[in-house]
Amino acid sequence: MGKITGFMEFKRSLPSRRPIEERVHDWLEVYEEFPKDHLKNQAARCMDCGIPFCHEGCPLGNIIPDWNDLVYKDQWQEAIERLHATNNFPEFTGRLCPAPCEASCVLGINDDPVAIKQVELEIIEYAWAHGWVKPEPPERKTGLSVAVVGSGPAGLACAQQLARAGHSVTIFERDDRIGGLLRYGIPSFKMEKRFIERRLDQMEAEGVIFRPEVDIGKDKDARSLLNEFDATCLTGGATQSRDLDVPGRELKGVYVAMDYLPLQNKRNAGDEILDDQFISAEGKKVIILGGGDTGADCLGTVHRQGAESVIQMEILTRPPDDRADDNPWPTWPNIYRVSAAHEEGGEREYQISTKKLTGENGVLKKLHGCKVEFVSENGKMNMKEIPDTEFEEEVDLLLLAMGFLGPENYMLEQLGVELTERGNVKADADKMTSIRGVFAAGDMTRGQSLIVWAIAEGRDAARGIDKFLTGDTMLPVN
Repeated sequence: MGKITGFMEFKRSLPSRRPIEERVHDWLEVYEEFPKDHLKNQAARCMDCGIPFCHEGCPLGNIIPDWNDLVYKDQWQEAIERLHATNNFPEFTGRLCPAPCEASCVLGINDDPVAIKQVELEIIEYAWAHGWVKPEPPERKTGLSVAVVGSGPAGLACAQQLARAGHSVTIFERDDRIGGLLRYGIPSFKMEKRFIERRLDQMEAEGVIFRPEVDIGKDKDARSLLNEFDATCLTGGATQSRDLDVPGRELKGVYVAMDYLPLQNKRNAGDEILDDQFISAEGKKVIILGGGDTGADCLGTVHRQGAESVIQMEILTRPPDDRADDNPWPTWPNIYRVSAAHEEGGEREYQISTKKLTGENGVLKKLHGCKVEFVSENGKMNMKEIPDTEFEEEVDLLLLAMGFLGPENYMLEQLGVELTERGNVKADADKMTSIRGVFAAGDMTRGQSLIVWAIAEGRDAARGIDKFLTGDTMLPVN
């Protein structure tokens, strides 16, 4: 451990967020720089536990105590080598992962946990700044080829691992740019897209071929991949949005989040989008249905677009400020959180159910809802409306951020892969599907999940594919 008494001497601290009145007028990331001496103090809080539960909390198995110790000792190059051993893209997870590792940090039993996520981010940015992140092309090529369908974190991780193992890898992406949800689902104020570009440059130098604007299953028959490539990996995500089944859903002004968020990202990238095609919150009364990360992404976006007002409604009860007795360490704490977007404004309401939407001349005008409660009946929690709590709220723009149901089916039906009861792609321990030579990873097999799980699954799939193609593999186990 870097400093034996560090966890007693230093309190947890994180970078400050830029002033609200400044950041809501741009699309830059919200955090200010974190001084290196402050970071060393944070790394010093790591106790190098005999049983580091942070390893269990991290799906990638990041060797967290090691790189905390190395940062404290100013051994940055060794720290990035240790970090890259388990994580292809720590600049993505360092910005976007909710940090289950911190939730299981032993120090978190009776104190604030170590700022693991911030240490991770600072390591990779220090490495980029010093020119240590370079292409790692293979020493020899195998002559075998792999198609990866989908360019989100799972697909990128899978492709990079396979390219470094010597295989020829082609990534197919239906959007016009590579990156999946990293590119178009995550607002720039959470992660600027230049961080994706520098990784893509690295991967191209390693031999990965990118084919954007090819929708497998529509533009190209999915079954043709089985003849053109020696193996295929499906990493298309769980992009089927949960919709709102109420009267009035068809009114103009109601959109799922993933129809709304990509348009702003495209404009930020310099694309020309006509006003009649763009969805803007400027001067509008906005309601966001859904209290998760996607809802917060919508919230930060409508602030920057100049909404007149915004309410974020959640059907569940408000989480407690601290862990409940039935939610002990080291499980993920279901507690009330305030993101940067929430800090910027808007109301948050809980236990709200939407009954119907009404409008005029086909245009949305009002949301009609009621309060609900969750009652235990026969060992099962059931939602019930609370009498006399009906209300109506004026709304010009309603954004549906209620989660995702699973992968879209057209490509999967074309291939004929077997699905689970939940509608996800069924895969074995090596991530192979019911079709020999076809693998799957990320949200397509897990359902909607975390970026850290996507990268871990992409790495697992690469290992399974390499073993399938060559009979053995040297790629690491997470």
